[in-house]
Amino acid sequence: MASAPSKLYADDVSVVVVLLDTNPFFWSSSSLSFSQFLSHVLAFLNAILTLNQLNQVVVIATGYNSCDYVFDSSSDLNRSFENGRMPVMCSSLLQKLEEFLIKDEQLSKEEPEGKIKSSLFSGSLSMALCYIQRVFRSGALHPHPRILCLQGSPDGPEQYVAIMNAIFSAQRSSVPIDSCFIGSQNSAFLQQASYITGGVHHKPQNLDGLFQYLMTIFATDLHSRSFIHLPKPVGVDFRASCFCHKNTIDMGYICSVCLSIFCKHHKKCSTCGSVFGQAQTEAASASDKKRKTPET
Repeated sequence: MASAPSKLYADDVSVVVVLLDTNPFFWSSSSLSFSQFLSHVLAFLNAILTLNQLNQVVVIATGYNSCDYVFDSSSDLNRSFENGRMPVMCSSLLQKLEEFLIKDEQLSKEEPEGKIKSSLFSGSLSMALCYIQRVFRSGALHPHPRILCLQGSPDGPEQYVAIMNAIFSAQRSSVPIDSCFIGSQNSAFLQQASYITGGVHHKPQNLDGLFQYLMTIFATDLHSRSFIHLPKPVGVDFRASCFCHKNTIDMGYICSVCLSIFCKHHKKCSTCGSVFGQAQTEAASASDKKRKTPET
């Protein structure tokens, strides 16, 4: 007789880890205020928990210098009610979010001027994957996990390596990364994350209807997505960031040992220390001369 599986799989039970962008530099210049954005998100989280009583929601705040858990619906405290009216979810989330914002603002004052005002997306994405792995290893029920990134800050090129490592880890664990970008310019990191992991990427045109976008696109569980037509990406920006200057480049040099990317030719790889051979140097020099020579 075959042994019973250790996990019970449920098609419509989900664990949704929401990465909430709280970067003050972005929200100070955004057309949508942070309070309005938060009202849309809270209504969306309530809807996710209402769709199935076994659904679980985790919120990770992504600040300028730090990231932290601010809500977990699996706690018994969060599932109770306060005064018979308002769920403790809202009050608990708002309180922890306020404490996080104060702490992150204090850290932001210590940063040097001239740095790109991007959020710590790589840290929150790694925390989300660690939480999902913990869910996999505990409990008898095996829900379908997914990550939803609500981001508006520009990409931080210095986080390229860490973000790509997290993306490939999510792909290996079959964890789709959905992304909703609310900034002015689209995010290459989020486009690649959703494309590689099989998630959904969307940039809302009207931020006043953000709740409708969240419900019609990102509230759909993984089982229902097999027969529902969701928005498909028109084009994905696959450009990488160089390891030397952290700039986004269209063409560059790649180390054959560690696959590090550089915008200019180097005699030695700064990542693994490999010395590039004479043939590589000559080929790079010939390529540079060919590009500089005007066509006749």
